[in-house]
Amino acid sequence: MSTLNPAALAAFRAQTYRLTAPLTSPEQAAAWIQERRFAYFWPIKDVPLPSLWAAVAGDRPVADAHDDPGHITWGWKDAALGKHQWYYAKILRHKATLIAPDFAPAFYALSENYDDPQEDYLLAYRAGRLTLAAKQIYEALLEDGALNTPELRRKAHLAGKSSDAEFARALEMLQADFKILPVGVADVGGWHYAFVYDLTARHWPDLAQQAQALSEAEARARLLEAYFAGVGAAQLRDIQRLFGWGAAVTNRAVERLLTSGQVSAGWLLAGQPGEWLTLAALESA
Repeated sequence: MSTLNPAALAAFRAQTYRLTAPLTSPEQAAAWIQERRFAYFWPIKDVPLPSLWAAVAGDRPVADAHDDPGHITWGWKDAALGKHQWYYAKILRHKATLIAPDFAPAFYALSENYDDPQEDYLLAYRAGRLTLAAKQIYEALLEDGALNTPELRRKAHLAGKSSDAEFARALEMLQADFKILPVGVADVGGWHYAFVYDLTARHWPDLAQQAQALSEAEARARLLEAYFAGVGAAQLRDIQRLFGWGAAVTNRAVERLLTSGQVSAGWLLAGQPGEWLTLAALESA
């Protein structure tokens, strides 16, 4: 096996994560997401992936102080909601994810949606992929249009304190499957701040049709190509945990990249156990 240079990998990620040239405006942020194809909003511990926070604030933990300069990203994100600057929702591992608009079809092509917003959720519910709470939330949005969080809880009959966890899990489930997403913020509730949610099919009406042009194999290949272009090197377990794919599916998707020569296998990384896959550009570094 060959050994990957840790310094070369760190330098590669410093560039793709924008640690060496931090973003300073929402326009730069939008352009960076377009370049990266997708990224987390916050950095997630033990998950190698670029994040908007780190691209602005640098490689440091998310600050607790509300006036930390890095939290300017919160305002950029809120101002962009509903404007199709990027697709924002809790997607990868049910964490806040930013996706370039023209790349969203690759994600959608792997979702359990079949271009019928009035039927897809029922199929998912009957198959056990959606909870009753998720069904109630979806139906509230389907019937009443976009709703802020307190309104949505009331309409979905999940307003009680005992429903907090159930409501939160259902929101994450629906977002991860590209059924709903936040499209704005409202000055309501005790914090005078709440997301406004709407159906993905209503807010991104062309997404399903665009996704139909991609097979699942093509969609997974696109996701992996963008992933390796951002992180440089990864292990199979990193891919499985990030995208939620099974071992067989992951192996087939990786094999496609290996065959094309975009990545190569059989690499070791100093201080890290196991075998790594690496981007071709890092092989000679």
